[in-house]
Amino acid sequence: MNKGAGLTIGVIAFAVAAGGGYWLGGKGGASHGESATPAAATATEPAKKERKLLYYRNPMGLPDTSPTPKKDPMGMDYIAVYEGEADDEPASANQIKISTEKVQKLGVRTEAAQLRVLDKVVRASGRIEPDERRMYAISPKFEGYVERLHVNVTGQPVGKGQPLFEVYSPELVSAQREYAIAAQGVESLKEAGGQARDGMKQLADSSLLRLKNWDISEEQVKALAKSGETKRTMTFRSPVAGIVTEKKAIQGMRFMPGEALYQVADLSSVWVVADVFEQDIGLVKSGAKAKVMINAYPGKTFEGTISYVYPTLNAQTRTVPVRVELANPGLLLKPAMFAQVELPVGAKGQVVTVPTSAVIDSGARQIVLIQQGEGRFEPREVKLGARSDNHVEVLEGVREGEQVVVAANFLIDAESNLKAAVGGFGHAAHGAAPKEGQAAAAPGQPAAKGASHQAEGTVDGIDAAAGTISLNHGPVASLKWPAMTMEFKAANASLLQGLKPGAKVAIEFVERQPGEWVITAVKPLPASQGAGTPAAAANPHAGH
Repeated sequence: MNKGAGLTIGVIAFAVAAGGGYWLGGKGGASHGESATPAAATATEPAKKERKLLYYRNPMGLPDTSPTPKKDPMGMDYIAVYEGEADDEPASANQIKISTEKVQKLGVRTEAAQLRVLDKVVRASGRIEPDERRMYAISPKFEGYVERLHVNVTGQPVGKGQPLFEVYSPELVSAQREYAIAAQGVESLKEAGGQARDGMKQLADSSLLRLKNWDISEEQVKALAKSGETKRTMTFRSPVAGIVTEKKAIQGMRFMPGEALYQVADLSSVWVVADVFEQDIGLVKSGAKAKVMINAYPGKTFEGTISYVYPTLNAQTRTVPVRVELANPGLLLKPAMFAQVELPVGAKGQVVTVPTSAVIDSGARQIVLIQQGEGRFEPREVKLGARSDNHVEVLEGVREGEQVVVAANFLIDAESNLKAAVGGFGHAAHGAAPKEGQAAAAPGQPAAKGASHQAEGTVDGIDAAAGTISLNHGPVASLKWPAMTMEFKAANASLLQGLKPGAKVAIEFVERQPGEWVITAVKPLPASQGAGTPAAAANPHAGH
């Protein structure tokens, strides 16, 4: 701006001010004593009530506040904090405070705790087995010989009443003759009376009972009683429609009483025996529906009913057998086939739930992180109940609607534990009495948290990715520290630029969190200056 323009603006401003004063004076004279205070108050009254200013905070998130505006060592203005801005207030003792930038880097994601019905499906592997109640063995009850086979292969389907084999037995022939003679005697003594007729009837009844005990059919007995002719062989028939699962009979072989010659299974209904894990067995109830999938028939689902939960546990696999009854139309399901079983579990109603990923389970207790504000998290111990595939019931510790961390909660937990560990270690080391050969601590009390401290030393190492620097520094009088080597965090990545191991520097630093020391300014020193190296050489705590 040139001098002429500045002079012109000044003249205009003077004229406006003079005119305004004349108008106000005239107005006041016309009013004859009327006060101008209400008008002035109305003109200066703010349209909106101003918020109460609390303090100014450090723009880098350091615990350094000021009652008046100021700049940090890097020239950045402090940020005003007004009443009601809770997110800017320090975290309480039971909370974890993480910067917004770090929250974004960690990928923290939250979700509200909700009321929902927990529908769970218990999955188990199983196998097809024949229904034990539909299996039959054909075993003659007398000694004899296999005369002829009508069904001579295993696996052959048979119908109910279909002939299986014929046998010859001298005992059977004798029993038939005995019954035939006794039956004819009863018929001939029909008109007679007395003990002779009663004795003959008792003999006929005992012979008939003997034949029935040998599984002679009613039809054969009637034919024998009618004709009186004994048959040399007897035919055994299938008691049920099914599949021959076992055949021991060979034509011409001799068999003994009770020897199983055939076994027939009715496979129109089969069992699926599923092995359910121990932790899920309490959810499985008899009478519930089940879905069965077979690898041989992809895309096809069979439905059955849980009929029995076995009372035994397999100690090797920690599973309990569960029996599912299943219809088998078309005999698609073969015994010994593998099956995948889904057992839906009924829910008890709506309960407060959180995603399973929100729970940090240490074994001794379960923790959930609750978001209390921007960058503030409160760990809570919870009591858990039923589980579904993706959610878990919370009995105690979380209320409906509270925001829980469902992603990166392990990273938050790890960082908070790391800070606590570093803080505890740091305080133990910094508070230790100097040993022989160390520099004595400066007199006075350590500075309060958030105060700025200075130190000089030699750069031992730099981790640009983590934004940290390892410094072999001399004694720090404001903290009563002896000379040592320790790690600092840089408030800004630009502070590390140009630094190399071995460089002599003077730093200014603050304590942001317990045990977390942050450099806010770095100044290079001449190579001949710097107290870090000699002190560190005599310091037995080097490497802290």
